Amino acid sequence: MKKASFVGVTTTTIFYVLCGCVGYAAFGNNAPGNFLTGFGFYEPFWLIDFANVCIAVHLIGAYQVFAQPIFGFVEKYSSEKWPESKFINAEYIPFMGDHGINMFRLVWRTAYVVVTALFAMIFPFFNDFLGLIGAASFYPLTVYFPIEMHIAQAKIPKYSFTWMWLKILSWACLVVSLVAAAGSLQGLATDVKTYKPFKNT
Repeated sequence: MKKASFVGVTTTTIFYVLCGCVGYAAFGNNAPGNFLTGFGFYEPFWLIDFANVCIAVHLIGAYQVFAQPIFGFVEKYSSEKWPESKFINAEYIPFMGDHGINMFRLVWRTAYVVVTALFAMIFPFFNDFLGLIGAASFYPLTVYFPIEMHIAQAKIPKYSFTWMWLKILSWACLVVSLVAAAGSLQGLATDVKTYKPFKNT
């Protein structure tokens, strides 16, 4: 797990830093949010289509990771609040198959996806929202909790050399996350001024 996390985070970091630095170096504040189509070029079509498929696969997976705790919380809370409800707690076996279908889970998760999709269409500030969500989740999930768990697991003494550098890394990443969040909020504030529902920015 440690090796996989290291490779994944390192690869992602290198890719994002390269895109950010090269894009800013080349275009400054006019760097588009989408490097493939932000310049007005839509060819070769296969490359754009392939990139969009990759983005869809990436976001579907990320959506599941972020949504599962919400689903679990609501379903557990509802089950405890209404233990007698068949709608919430009963499993129905379909005509063919071994897995049961819980009607509450089906309705609740479907409604959640529909509502979030509607919000995504109404507020089409994709890059700024993605940046804000990324900034909000990066520090706690990728930096703070792993560092604190490592300190606790390895029993690193307080104020030791390693402890100090881990804390410095943690604080530096917090500053980066706060700056990224501020940039995303500024972008959202700018986009809201020219906002039109169900239109791409």
